[in-house]
Amino acid sequence: MMKILEKFKPSVSKHNLLFIAGLAWTTAGGILAGRGLNFLLQHGEHLAMRLAGGVVLGVVFYLILFAKISRKHIIRIKGLNIPNPCAFSFFNFRSYLMMAIMISGGITLRSFDLINKEWLYNFFVTMGVPLLISASRFFYFWITNREMT
Repeated sequence: MMKILEKFKPSVSKHNLLFIAGLAWTTAGGILAGRGLNFLLQHGEHLAMRLAGGVVLGVVFYLILFAKISRKHIIRIKGLNIPNPCAFSFFNFRSYLMMAIMISGGITLRSFDLINKEWLYNFFVTMGVPLLISASRFFYFWITNREMT
């Protein structure tokens, strides 16, 4: 059974795993920032102030939390002991669980109107910023570590 699973495993080089991680973080950050920006452009008062606040808070979130998280994932990917890991191994199990909880939480808050929509979508912009900065970090390491196998 393990040989069958190994045969169909979508494996990539560790180098390209950095690129896939960058794409995943770009997708998540783009979705959040895009949804937030779209809503605020249509419904938000004081748009410039809200966007500036979202970007500043997003950078703060990046510096306090996301810089450590993305660095940890980059180090983990570079240190993998197998030359061609699974294409989904850019996250560990705990990170996939956290991502599922965050996505579920966002859908729940949006679906049941538990938070004022302007605040929620401003928070989406705020969370999109550190995800996009983290994505750029993965792409940077993908570009600068071409010799990595």
